[in-house]
Parts: sequence; C-alpha cells; structure tokens
Amino acid sequence: MENYTKTTVQRGARTELHDALHLTGAEISLNELPAGAGVPFIHAHRQNEEIYGVLEGEGYAVLDGERVPLKAGDWVRVAPATKRQFFAAAESGIRYLCIQVKAGSLGGYTAEDAIL
Repeated sequence: MENYTKTTVQRGARTELHDALHLTGAEISLNELPAGAGVPFIHAHRQNEEIYGVLEGEGYAVLDGERVPLKAGDWVRVAPATKRQFFAAAESGIRYLCIQVKAGSLGGYTAEDAIL
C-alpha cells in the first residue's frame, strides 16, 4: 500500500481534491472566477472552518455582510457559522485555494506532531 497520493490539476472553475487525493481530514479546492464574476450563493458551515489563500488576481469576500478586499498573497480564516460569498474584481479574475477542516480538530502541528 502506498503512503501517499499524487494528482495533477488542470486549471478550471473549481477542482475539489478530496476524492483525487483520498483526503481523510480536509477538503481542498482550487477555484477560479473570471473578472466581474461571483460565487452564485451565500453559505456557512455546521462544523468546518475554511482557510482561503489568494493565488492570483484580486476580488473580495462578503463575510457576515462585511466586504473584505482580497489580492494575491492574502490568506483568510473563516469560522464555520460565518456567512460567506466570494467575488472577482470587475477588471481582474481571481484564483484561490480553499482548505476546509473541522474547527477545533487540530491536536498538534509541525514539530509537535512530528515523529523524529
């Protein structure tokens, strides 16, 4: 049995990596919105927080009614109950990574979780 999974991702509107990588503790997606476009729905989660990393372009998120500007290099953590919706800027598309994990589930990280 292999202890890793590798996949190659092509550019597209949305690519979810849960099934492709056989993830057991997170959902990761790559998302692209063309200039002036937005995610067509507002949503929140029951248990999962989301971490968004902007890879290219710019836009904004509406988080509980607050407009938060976003540009390449920005990272945002969103609590589960936060109502969220994402938009590309009128003149620029946006490409971002979304990592979804169960809030409060991290028991250790980096060196704390390492076996040396």
